Amino acid sequence: MSDAKYFQRGKVQELRSELNSEKKDKQHTKKKTVLKKIVANMTMGNDMSALFPDVINCMQIPVLEIKKMVYLYLIIYSRSKPDMAVMAIPTFMKDVEDQNPLIRALAIRTMGYINVEKIVDALVDPLRHCLKDQDPYVRKTAAITVAKLYMHNKGLVENEGLIDLLRDLLADSNPAVVANSVAALTEISERSENISVKLNTLMANKLVAALNECTEWGQTYILESLMSYVPLEMGDAEMLCERIAPRLQHANSSVVLTAVKVIMYLMNYMTKEDDVNAMCKKLSPPLVTLLSSGPEVQYVALRNILLIIQRRPEVLRNDMKVFFCKYNDPIYVKLAKLEIMFCLANASNVDHVLSELKEYATEVDVDFVRKAVRSIGRLAVKIESTADRCISALLELIQTKVNYVVQEAIVVIKDIFRKYPNQYERIIGTLCENLDNLDEPEAKSAMIWIIGQYADRIDNSEELLDDFLFTFLDEPVEVQLSLLTATVKLFIKKPTAGQALVPKVLKWATEDVDNPDLRDRGYIYWRLLSTDPVAAKNVVLSEKPSISTESDNMEPALLDELLLHISSLSSIYHKSPQTFIHHAKPRQLTSSPVLNRRYPGQNRKPTTLFDADLDDLTSG
Repeated sequence: MSDAKYFQRGKVQELRSELNSEKKDKQHTKKKTVLKKIVANMTMGNDMSALFPDVINCMQIPVLEIKKMVYLYLIIYSRSKPDMAVMAIPTFMKDVEDQNPLIRALAIRTMGYINVEKIVDALVDPLRHCLKDQDPYVRKTAAITVAKLYMHNKGLVENEGLIDLLRDLLADSNPAVVANSVAALTEISERSENISVKLNTLMANKLVAALNECTEWGQTYILESLMSYVPLEMGDAEMLCERIAPRLQHANSSVVLTAVKVIMYLMNYMTKEDDVNAMCKKLSPPLVTLLSSGPEVQYVALRNILLIIQRRPEVLRNDMKVFFCKYNDPIYVKLAKLEIMFCLANASNVDHVLSELKEYATEVDVDFVRKAVRSIGRLAVKIESTADRCISALLELIQTKVNYVVQEAIVVIKDIFRKYPNQYERIIGTLCENLDNLDEPEAKSAMIWIIGQYADRIDNSEELLDDFLFTFLDEPVEVQLSLLTATVKLFIKKPTAGQALVPKVLKWATEDVDNPDLRDRGYIYWRLLSTDPVAAKNVVLSEKPSISTESDNMEPALLDELLLHISSLSSIYHKSPQTFIHHAKPRQLTSSPVLNRRYPGQNRKPTTLFDADLDDLTSG
C-alpha cells in the first residue's frame, strides 16, 4: 500500500525536471522515487515516451532497483523510439560483464525483449558468453533469451550456432538451467520447419533425473520434452514410466496431466499387457484427485479424461461414482460428467447410472435435463439388457408433461425403435397423446418418423399426419423431409388411407419449395410410385441398418492425435491444434520395433526427425 501514492497522473515536464535535478542525492533516493512515478504512470496508461533520453541517462546508476525500472521503461517504449533505444547499447554491453549475476541476467533478458535490429545484432556475442556463464541464474536466463531472439530473427540464431549451445545446456548440472533449456528448445522447434527436438534413452533418463529438483513449471517443460523420445528396445518405455510415475502425485495439476500424457504415450511402446494394465491402475487415483479441485481445473480434467477412457476405459472403470454430479457443480462441469458417465456405463453399473440420470432429469437447468434425458435413451441403445428400464424411465418423464422433457424423450425413443424394431410399439399410444407439446424440429421429425414407420399399426395415422401437413410449407426442411417420407410410407402400407395425402405432399415438395434436397426426393418418390410400386415399396420400406452408440465415439485418427496433446487447449476443444494454431506441427506416433499398435496415419512422414544418429538432440 506504501506505493499507492505514486499512482497519480504526473506531468512529463515536472517528472523530467525532478529526474534531472542537480541536488545532492548520494543514495539515488530521489531518482528512484521519480522512476517509480514514471512506472506508475505507464501502468495507468499515460504516455511517458517523451522522457526517453532522460530515463536512459539513469542506466549508468549502479543500483539494481533503478536498473529494473529503466529496463522496464526500455522494453515498453523501444518499439516507438527505436533510434533512441540504440543509445542504450553501450550500457547494455557494460552490464552484461557486471560482477553481479543479477545485473548480467537482467541486461540479457531486457535485450531479448527489444526487437530493434541493432540491439538484436549486438545481443549475439553477449548471449553466447552468458550461455557459458559460471552463474546458473545467468545461464537459465540466457537459455530463455535464445528463444526470444529466435522470434525476432530465426536465421541469426541458427547461423550463429546458438542452438548447439542451447543443446549443450541440457546436460547442465543445474536443474533450473536444464528446464529452461528444454523450454527454449521446445519453443524453437514448434516455430521452426527444420529444427526438431529428439531424445535418446541416455538423455531422456538425465532429464527425468532433473525432475526432482525443478520447479513445477520446469517439471512440466521436461515432461513435455519426453514426448519426443521414442523407445527402441523392450523395457525402455516401462522403465521411463516407472520413473515418471511419482509426478502423478504432484500438487500442480499441470504436472499431473503432463505426466499422464507422457505415460499414455509410452504405453504404445510397452510390449506386455500386464505392464499396460499396471500403469492404467496408477493413472486412476491422480485423475480422481483432480476432480476435487476448483471447477475450472475439474473441467480441464474431465475433457482430458473423456479422451483417455475412449482409448483405455480400464483406467477409471471402477470409479463411476466420482463422476456423479453435485448440486453445486457449474453446468459445464455437469455436462462433461454426463458424457463420461455414459462412456463408462456397462452392464454391471448401469443401474446406478440410470438412477442418477432419472434424478438429473428433474433438475431445473434445461440444458442439463435435456442431456440427462438423451443419455437415458442412449443407454438403452448401448446396453440391450437395460432397454426395458430405460423405456420405463422415459415414459415416467413423459408423464410429467414438461415440454422440453417430452420432446427429448421422443427424440431418443425414435432411436430405441430403430435399435429394437417391433419390441416397444405398445408405447406409441402414449407418445401420440403428447403431439400438442411438439414445437422443436428434431422432436417433430422423430414423432413423424414413428408415425410413418408404424402407420399400419396406428389406427388414425393418416389423421395424425394430416395434422402435421397443415403447416407443411412453414416447417423447417428436416420436418418437411420427414413428412414427405412418412406420407409415402403411409400410402404404401395403407393405400386407401394415404391416397388423398400423397398427391398433395408430392405437389408441394416438387413445386412449392426451394430446397433442392426436398424437391429431388419428391421427384424420386413420384417416379417410383407412378412407374413401379413394388420397387417403391422395396426402397422406402427397406430394412434399416442397425444403429449403435459407437458413432458417438471420436474418430480413431483424431483420438490418436488428441491423446498426444493431453493437457493442452487441443484436448479441451477436442480439435486438432492445426485448426486454431496456424503454425502448429502435427504429432503422431513414430515407428519403432516395440510400437505395439498401428494407428491411422502411421505411414505418413513423421514430424519428429529420427535417424541413426541418436546422440544429436536437435537437427537442422
